[in-house]
Amino acid sequence: MGWSDFFAGQIEADDAGLVPMRIATVHRARMSAISVDGPVRLVLPPHTNTGEYAVGDWVLVEPGSDLLHRRLERRTLLQRRVEGGTTPQLTAANVDTLFIVTSCNADFNVARLERYLALANQASTHPVILLTKADKAEDAEAYASQVASLQRGLECVTLDGRSAEAAATLARWCGAGQTVALIGSSGVGKSTLLNTLAGPDQDAPQLTGGIRESDAKGRHTTTSRSLHRIAGGGWVIDTPGMRTLHVSDAAEGIDQLFAEITELAPNCRFRDCTHEHEPGCAVQAAIQAGDLDPDRLDRWRKLQDENRAKTPVLRGPKGNKRR
Repeated sequence: MGWSDFFAGQIEADDAGLVPMRIATVHRARMSAISVDGPVRLVLPPHTNTGEYAVGDWVLVEPGSDLLHRRLERRTLLQRRVEGGTTPQLTAANVDTLFIVTSCNADFNVARLERYLALANQASTHPVILLTKADKAEDAEAYASQVASLQRGLECVTLDGRSAEAAATLARWCGAGQTVALIGSSGVGKSTLLNTLAGPDQDAPQLTGGIRESDAKGRHTTTSRSLHRIAGGGWVIDTPGMRTLHVSDAAEGIDQLFAEITELAPNCRFRDCTHEHEPGCAVQAAIQAGDLDPDRLDRWRKLQDENRAKTPVLRGPKGNKRR
């Protein structure tokens, strides 16, 4: 189920008799978990805020009563800030590999993939781009070539999510004790992949929906996050389709995503160089030499500006800023 020494080391003397379980679903007023004996409907203490829990969390539960006691510290946490929201929305916890799913058609969007990658980097999960519907594309490798330039060492897999070979292709990330999460726009094949990974013996296959031929936009089929067992022994977290993803609290993730710019910046003449028009700018020099794509710099600047604008500045005593 993904239990490890990291979680075992958090068990204290006062926790004797409590049972570790993993959160499977989170709703406004209820949560369910999975134990070694199967699914459990948790009993929540008064005033429990379910928004503070994520699918994939490990919690300690009182056996018999199924009363939730406390959540264990997470290894990784995927979260995003929604428009108008004051706190981040928790997407998935304790994820080893994030499968970023997009399709080989008009849904493919480099800028959106970069946003997902910044999210994965910030959460310290391992991102893998899955290009679905490759069987319908005239040149699937052209899409894969664009993906390869997005981040150093980025892995990309081109597949048909409905085929039996898909599970074998992804098996190295889905072994016993491993947790993967599926993220991407609606209609790109996440639910189809979930069904393929879970295998034919799952109790409740996910509904699947197609992409409209007119604009390649998908229909929502997954409406909430949920944890499922993978036939190979691992676990997969499915998430609702996201067409809008705001970047915030992701400075380190953006730096990793645009490592070629991050590494050039210290060589600029001015410490606060904006990489636009300053003399002695190492980033602009790389563009002039053909070593850096100017479109890449434009997208870096846009994400940096958005991250600054949407990351709340905490204020301490007397209004002093603190991070």
